[in-house]
Amino acid sequence: MTRPAAARPRCAVSVDLDGLACYYRIHGLGPAPDELADAVLTRALPRFTELLARRGVAATFFVVGADVDTDAAPARAGSRAAVAAAHAAGHELGNHSYSHPYDLARLPASAVAAEIERCDDVLRGLTGAPIAGFRAPGYDVSPAMMAVLAARGYRYDSSVFPAPGYYAAKASVMAALAALGRPSGAVLTNPRALLAPPEPYWADHRAPWRRGQGPLVELPIAVTPWLRAPAIGTSLLLAPPWLRRRWIDAMAGRSFFNFELHGIDLADADADGIPGELVRRQPDLRRSVDHKLAALDDILDRITSRFELSTLGQAAAWAMREAA
Repeated sequence: MTRPAAARPRCAVSVDLDGLACYYRIHGLGPAPDELADAVLTRALPRFTELLARRGVAATFFVVGADVDTDAAPARAGSRAAVAAAHAAGHELGNHSYSHPYDLARLPASAVAAEIERCDDVLRGLTGAPIAGFRAPGYDVSPAMMAVLAARGYRYDSSVFPAPGYYAAKASVMAALAALGRPSGAVLTNPRALLAPPEPYWADHRAPWRRGQGPLVELPIAVTPWLRAPAIGTSLLLAPPWLRRRWIDAMAGRSFFNFELHGIDLADADADGIPGELVRRQPDLRRSVDHKLAALDDILDRITSRFELSTLGQAAAWAMREAA
């Protein structure tokens, strides 16, 4: 999909609200302490919404249903209230599965449907409105997921991450953990997704990493032109200012910049009481939240000066019009 020469490229900011338990699983650390269950939603999420409000940016937050399901877990009321506040402030909520199983693409079709539908029910109950978009745990989308999303009336998926370098680095870390006898809970995505189009496209429902005539638009996670380096929150927040600005400028060569972050990007190890066992393995947690807020503010300053901002839902509507 292209844009007129005079038009600014589009950008959407999206945030995956994975709880800290997901990172304990990634690093093979076993169950996370119960007291950390709400840390991302009750502490990091408000930091995002406050900064985005100052910048006048509406984002898309992908929510794990179990984290805000107060019918199943009344103790999650604080997390549900934080997500409800984000929605009330004008941000879009997206489906990130009910329990964030990294192997969702490998589960039976009935289990895939249950994960997506249960999260959808929770979020509809919270917002009072249909949910338009989905992001698979670990970026690993499958035909079974696309079938459920289409049946539920979703308009877009935003799971495909065509970044060979990221895939190679992830494979190396997983191999190292396995060698240490501490296997990661993460899984590798379907390698065919590494060759997926980097721009928005109508997805083939039988192979969502390629173009087709399916009912859903795919909004891929951002990678740079040529090298397909990951242009995501972790990369940009940890990069020196000169490099992050060049990264963003490179993305202006695409019609659409899907800038993805994670809730943990604005977690603070000290203020949020995150144990050293996770901090030692998660480089971004070794930066103070003040440092990361300043970096994200600089990123948003650059993005708002170069791009037309929208939610992913709005970007999907634009992509559908462009393809019509």
